[in-house]
Amino acid sequence: MIDLFGDIAKYIKFDEFKIDNNVFRLHYKGTVAVFVCAALLVNAGQYIGDPIDCIVDGVPSGMMDTYCWIHSTFSIPSRWVGKNGVDVPHPGVSPIADLEAGTEVKYHRWYQWVAFFLCLEIVLFFLPRHLWKTSENGKVKMLVGDLKDPLLDAGAKEAQINEIVKYFRMHRGTHSLYAARFFALELVNFINCICQIYFIDYFLDYEFRTYGTDVLNYTGMEYEDRPDPMARVFPKVTKCSFHKYGPSGTVEIKDGLCVLPLNIINEKIFIFVWFWLVFVAVVTGVFLVFRLFTFMAPHLRVFLITVNGGRSCKRSDVEAILEPASLSYWEKLGDWFLLQLICKNLNVLLVNDLIKHLHKAEEGNSNTETMKLRDSHVSSQV
Repeated sequence: MIDLFGDIAKYIKFDEFKIDNNVFRLHYKGTVAVFVCAALLVNAGQYIGDPIDCIVDGVPSGMMDTYCWIHSTFSIPSRWVGKNGVDVPHPGVSPIADLEAGTEVKYHRWYQWVAFFLCLEIVLFFLPRHLWKTSENGKVKMLVGDLKDPLLDAGAKEAQINEIVKYFRMHRGTHSLYAARFFALELVNFINCICQIYFIDYFLDYEFRTYGTDVLNYTGMEYEDRPDPMARVFPKVTKCSFHKYGPSGTVEIKDGLCVLPLNIINEKIFIFVWFWLVFVAVVTGVFLVFRLFTFMAPHLRVFLITVNGGRSCKRSDVEAILEPASLSYWEKLGDWFLLQLICKNLNVLLVNDLIKHLHKAEEGNSNTETMKLRDSHVSSQV
């Protein structure tokens, strides 16, 4: 068990440099950790024993287990309700006469694919992170450098801040695509989360979308009248039919019962996954609305940078840096996004120093542009 949590911990450790936000990390750290934990539990056979045990007269137990695991088991939907041991032996189990009468049957064919499916989910939720990390290409790490080191001396800090200022002066207004790629991947995260809910729903025979609400509603019904949604999706006892030749050469149907202890784990895993994905989808949707406000409100962008600099950071200085008249809307947005990422990686004092240096450099640029305009005006008059 200690090894299990050790494997999960490496997926949720903090990054040295922040190149995204908490909502983005909710997808590639939080959700990936959930699916990694689920995959490890599904494959931890030492906690539950064999995934399936079947009993049938006239067929060796080991052969029956393998056969039913490969060819799937089935339940009888009309037998989900009833009192156990009186009306039905187990929910979803009925005598062979029901099968011969053509009663509706629901097959469970996906058990052996759960581990592979969970691994696929891990890949799909980590893919946007991989795309962004490849696209970002270490830009924030290059600019922040050793400023995260608390033992860095004052001279080295000053030099690194000057390097950031120099970079901004040389590359002003060139970060539009950099920011646009990140914003696009934020939208991809939201779409991916919604799509995975429907994908899991398809995987579980269209039982997943309402799985969480069905479980909540289940507790308010009478015991005999309520079909347990977890038992319906993940039955612990099912049926399996084995066909063989009898003594006279006729085909005999061997009707067996199968116990699926693995579904004790599966039902808990997927109910947690349902609530987790709904939570992540709601949080991401709300954050996208907030992101839309940052696009439309320059004052909000200024506020977000000012907060990182503490009380001593002047709002007017930040506004002068982010809203120069010479840049277009998208150029301003790109510069703001990169500056915000840099500020997230620095402490309050360093952010305040950086804002002061950037403001001083911006004033110098403004004065230089004003002098150039004056010189050109005088030349035209001469």
